[in-house]
Amino acid sequence: MNVFLNLLVGIQMLSALAMIGLILIQHGKGADMGAAFGSGSAGSLFGASGSANFLSRTTAVLAAVFFCCTLGLAYLSHSRPAASGGGSLLERAATQPAPAAPAAPASEIPAGAAPSPTPAVPAPAQGGAAQIPSK
Repeated sequence: MNVFLNLLVGIQMLSALAMIGLILIQHGKGADMGAAFGSGSAGSLFGASGSANFLSRTTAVLAAVFFCCTLGLAYLSHSRPAASGGGSLLERAATQPAPAAPAAPASEIPAGAAPSPTPAVPAPAQGGAAQIPSK
């Protein structure tokens, strides 16, 4: 199962990279208009219109391969049993037992000594820094 999953990921990555390359090679819709009036070179390896048909069909096939690999990966990741580590992180955390709480450390304060009281926080003065100054 793991080999099949790695194979799907590899095919998906190769199809994505090939699709990016083919899309960057293709001419835009405005490039044909400029070639019709004589500016730029209309000749190419596949001919004037053969290039667009070949590249666009190849891009469509690669897009279909990418889409099928994506669906296959989504299905395989969803159909894994929870015992093998499948599921989301929250589901796995909910099924694992909580770690035992550490024992409380021994108090360093002697039994006869009382802790010192915390100093009181003074209340803000009326009309002091707590108010926004007005002009």
